Amino acid sequence: MALIRKQVLSFLVTTSCNLACKYCYTNKYEGAHRNQTLDLDFAKAGIDDFFAQSTSRHIRFFGAGEPTTKFELMRNIYDYSYKKSGGSLTAEIQTNGIFSREIADWLAGNVDIIWISSDGPPKVQDRYRVTANGEPTSKILGENIRYLVKNPKDLVGIRSTITEETINMQKEIVDYFSSLGIAYIWSDPLFLEVGEKTDYKLFDYKLYADKYLEAREYAESLGIFYGTFLASNFDEEIDYYCRACLPLPHLTTDGYVSACDMALFGELKDSEKQMSPFIYGKWDKISGKIIYFTDKMEHLQSRKADNMPGCKGCSALKHCAGYCLGEVTNESGDMFGKKPQVCESIRYLLKAMRTDLKKYRYPYP
Repeated sequence: MALIRKQVLSFLVTTSCNLACKYCYTNKYEGAHRNQTLDLDFAKAGIDDFFAQSTSRHIRFFGAGEPTTKFELMRNIYDYSYKKSGGSLTAEIQTNGIFSREIADWLAGNVDIIWISSDGPPKVQDRYRVTANGEPTSKILGENIRYLVKNPKDLVGIRSTITEETINMQKEIVDYFSSLGIAYIWSDPLFLEVGEKTDYKLFDYKLYADKYLEAREYAESLGIFYGTFLASNFDEEIDYYCRACLPLPHLTTDGYVSACDMALFGELKDSEKQMSPFIYGKWDKISGKIIYFTDKMEHLQSRKADNMPGCKGCSALKHCAGYCLGEVTNESGDMFGKKPQVCESIRYLLKAMRTDLKKYRYPYP
């Protein structure tokens, strides 16, 4: 469990994407970040360093864009990692699920954990997750999911963003993915775009928690796991919310080492400067080495449950540790700040959820 949850090397493969999701939190289409791709030599150096420092041999492919749009690069990274691991590699991907049968075959044969970003039935998928031309994606997504669940190496699961429009649809979302053969779903309430204060009205976390708990118990009756980021550490006591606090490397397309999925670039716009604490390394192409900033690493490691001034005395402290570091930092401007909208709902779920529902086979963050 600890291997999957925390000890992982992430590759932020590309900013290229075959979709134009309505609420995408990245700025991948802007300025210098447009059409950026991870440097293979940088990726290899990151693999060498990670394998030298950790016993983990777990890698992960992620955004800012859709990793499968750079399929050959992904395969090269996988092959190098596999060889360096001595054949003991495990791999994971976060994908939008819109890819060819050739790619589906490769994923089924090589990637152990496949998380597909999808928000629900076709009426939801085709509203929020469309192609750059605005075309619907639910048909090919459904076909790919059905194909992958018939040929799984280990797990095919769903990562679903819950919006104001789908708060009351969580049972329906469970039913839909169940009909496709999915047995593992993680949900995440919609959060603010990095560096941008949007016009989204305040998300009703209390309603989300109520409807989530109903859907969680309903899913369990169907033999399906339905998780939430609010409860992602309910299965154990923790000092750190996630791997960003350790930190674990995320190699960016512009040549930096980030600690967090939400800090996708090292070169930041003024409106994104609050995310700079997550950038703790830089690729030096001339020397072929990664330079790590130890002061940044130590600062991230200090973001522990007992060091959160606004969380002292909270009944959920040891199962929350200040909640999602990326969201808190982006929205408060302070790594040690709070996202107060979620606090009451986390405490409510921790108390209301049955103990057996807090056991996770595959924790998400």
